[in-house]
Amino acid sequence: MNSRSKSARNKSARTKPALGKPTTKNSAGKSPPKAKSSRPASKTAKLPEWNLADLYSGIDAPEVARDLERMDADCVAFETDYKGKLATGTANEDGGKWLAEAVRRYELIDDLAGRLGSYAGLVHAGDSVDPKISKFYGDVSERLTAASTHLLFFALELNRIDDDILTGAMQAPELAHYRPWIEDLRKEKPYQLDDKLEQLFLEKAQTAYSAWNRLFDQTISGLRFKIGAKELAIEPTLNLLQDRDGAKRRSAAQALGKTFKANERTFALITNTLAKDKDISDRWRGFKDVADSRHLNNRVEREVVDALVASVRAAYPKLSHRYYALKARWFKKKRLAHWDRNAPLPFATTGTIAWPEARNVVLSAYRGFSPDMADIAERFFTDRWIDAPVRPGKAPGAFSHPTTPSAHPYVLMNYQGKPRDVMTLAHELGHGVHQVLAAKNGALMAPTPLTLAETASVFGEMLTFKRLLAQTKNAKQRQALLAGKVEDMINTVVRQIAFYSFERAVHSERKNGELTATRLGEIWLSVQGESLGPAIEIKAGYENYWMYIPHFIHSPFYVYAYAFGDCLVNSLYAVYENAAEGFAERYLGMLAAGGTKHYSELLRPFGLDAKDPKFWDGGLSVIAGMIDELEGLG
Repeated sequence: MNSRSKSARNKSARTKPALGKPTTKNSAGKSPPKAKSSRPASKTAKLPEWNLADLYSGIDAPEVARDLERMDADCVAFETDYKGKLATGTANEDGGKWLAEAVRRYELIDDLAGRLGSYAGLVHAGDSVDPKISKFYGDVSERLTAASTHLLFFALELNRIDDDILTGAMQAPELAHYRPWIEDLRKEKPYQLDDKLEQLFLEKAQTAYSAWNRLFDQTISGLRFKIGAKELAIEPTLNLLQDRDGAKRRSAAQALGKTFKANERTFALITNTLAKDKDISDRWRGFKDVADSRHLNNRVEREVVDALVASVRAAYPKLSHRYYALKARWFKKKRLAHWDRNAPLPFATTGTIAWPEARNVVLSAYRGFSPDMADIAERFFTDRWIDAPVRPGKAPGAFSHPTTPSAHPYVLMNYQGKPRDVMTLAHELGHGVHQVLAAKNGALMAPTPLTLAETASVFGEMLTFKRLLAQTKNAKQRQALLAGKVEDMINTVVRQIAFYSFERAVHSERKNGELTATRLGEIWLSVQGESLGPAIEIKAGYENYWMYIPHFIHSPFYVYAYAFGDCLVNSLYAVYENAAEGFAERYLGMLAAGGTKHYSELLRPFGLDAKDPKFWDGGLSVIAGMIDELEGLG
C-alpha cells in the first residue's frame, strides 16, 4: 500500500546485541548495572513476551477474517470510485478537496493493511518454524498483495496529473496536509512503469523476492549448530562469540562455519536469485546504480552516501585497525582470531545483567534527557510491547516494528544479559519512541527514511552509554565501558560500510552471471580483511559468514543507514552537550516530524549539514578520539 518501506531493524547484522517508573534517585544517580554471575539473565527475572492482542487476539480470531474481507471490499470500492478519474477530478473547481478525500481513503486502507501485515509478520517472527503460523503468514501476505492490485493505479495516476493542475489543487488546505507525501511520491515518477507492468511486478512479488525472503527466514531459523553435545540455534551460537571462555568462542565460530558450509548452496541460490531479481527491476525502472533505488527510498542523494563511504573507508586505519591492534595487546597477542573480535575484555565485569536492571538503566538515561521520552519508552514495558526471551524458531537479532499509526510499535530482541544487550534495548527503544512520536502524521507520512530512523536509535544508545560512563568511577570498568562503546561504533560504522561494499560488489558482479558460494566468500573475505585490518586473523570458516546477514536479503543496501545514523548522532550529541535550553524539545520535534520533512530540513535547527564534505570526518573523529583515550589508558 504505502510505497515507502516501514522502518524495522534486525540486529543480526551487528553482533552485539517492564515495570514501574524510575525514582528520582534512579534518574539522577543510580550506579551502572552490576553483572550477576550466579545464573543467566533468563533465570534471574522472567523476560517479557509481547502481547499482540492490541492488533488481533490470535491467528484464528474472527477479526482477522473480518478485516481481510473488509480490505478486499475497500480496495475494490476505491478502484471503482477513482480509477481513470484522478486527472479530471483534480482539475475541477473543488479538485483539491476531492483529491484529498481520495488520499484520506487510501490512507485508511493503508492503515488497515499495516495492521494485518504487521500482525502476520510479528507472529511469524516469534516462531517462523511453526507450520500453522507459516501458512497464516503466507496466506495473509497473498491476500494483501491481491487486494493491493486494486490500489496500484492510484500512485501511478496521481503522478501523471499535470504539475500546474496539482499545484493549484494543493491550495486546498485538505490536500496541502498531504503535500509531503505527494511530493515524495512525485520523486518516484521517473521510475514508474505502465499500469500493467506495475501490476505484474506486484503480483509476481509473492513468488519472487517475497518467497525467497521467506525461505531465508525459515532456513536460518531452522539451522542448528553442534557445540559439544548440544545443538543450538543461531542466536545463542552467535552469543557464544562474546563468551569469556576462548575455547567456547572458537567452538562457536567453527560450528557456524561448518553449518554454513553445509548450507552454502541454498544461501548462494537465495543471494543470486534476489540480486538478479533486483537487477531486473532496476533495469526496467531505469535506475543507473545498484543502490539508487535504496537512495531514493531513503530520500538521500547518492553523492552524500558516496562521501560517507569514502570517509569511512579512508578512516579504517585510524579506527578499526588501530582499535583491534590495541585489543590484541590487551589479550597479550599480536593478532586476534576472528572469533575473538567481540570477546569480552580481560578487565571487564563478568556475569550477566538481569532484565530489571537493564530496564532501569535505559529508562534512567532516557529520563535524564527528557521525561517525555522516558514516559513513552516506559510504555513498552508496562503495556507489554517487548518480546525479549530467546526461543526456538524465533527470529534472531532485534528490531522495533512500527506496525501502523492506529496501533503502536513492538520490539523484538533476544536478551541474554550481555552489556551489549542493554545497548540493544536502548537502541530499539530509540526506534520505538521515534515511531510513537511520528504516528500522529498518519499511515502515509509517519514512516521515516532509514537514515533518520537509525539516528533516533543510535541517539538512544549514546544517551545510555554517556550516563553509564559518567557514573562509573572504577578506572578499569570505565576503560571496559569505553572500549565496549568503541566496539559498538566500529560495528555500526566500519562493519556496516564493509557490508555495503560487499553488497555493491555482489550486485555489480551478478550482472555478468551467477556467483558461486566460493566467489561470494572471496568477496566477503576481501572487504572484511580491508575493514578489520592486520590485527584480526581470519581463520577458515569465516568465508561463509555473509550467509546469515538478513539485511542483504530483506533490504538490499540498508546497512549504510547505520553508519549514516552513527556519524550523525556523534555530531548531534556534540550540539546537545554544548546546547542551551531547548535541545530536547527540538530533538523530539525532529522525531515527531516523521516522513514529512527532508533530513536536511530536520537537521538545520541543529546547525548540521550532511552535504558538507567535512561533516562525516567530524563524526568519525569522535570515534578516533575515544580510541586515543583508550591508548592513553594503556
